Amino acid sequence: MTMRFSLLAASAVLAFATTAAFASPQTTPAPAATKTLSSSQQHMADCSHAAKGKTGADYKSAVSACMKGDSTAAAAPAAATGAKDTPQERMKSCNVDAKTKALTGAARKTFMSTCLKADAPAAAH
Repeated sequence: MTMRFSLLAASAVLAFATTAAFASPQTTPAPAATKTLSSSQQHMADCSHAAKGKTGADYKSAVSACMKGDSTAAAAPAAATGAKDTPQERMKSCNVDAKTKALTGAARKTFMSTCLKADAPAAAH
């Protein structure tokens, strides 16, 4: 009976110790809560927040310009990418120009080709 009692007592202690070890709350603080950013990390975070809303190449160029300290270059890509810069807007503008000039057939095709290949400022002939 003592052997049985010893095994029962050892099992109870082991079960209690296991549940107490896994149920206790963690006392170590979360690493993100206590971590402070270095100056370059903080600068990157600030630039990233300043470029919020931009995507792809616009985002990369804005963050790159901000990291270099060029605040005017960060605003320039946003201003340079006006509505006339997109291929869809150029196509729309060229179509309107071709329609107002009443171009048809080969003349329209040639006009559209040169209009779409032209730079954005020269696209509106």
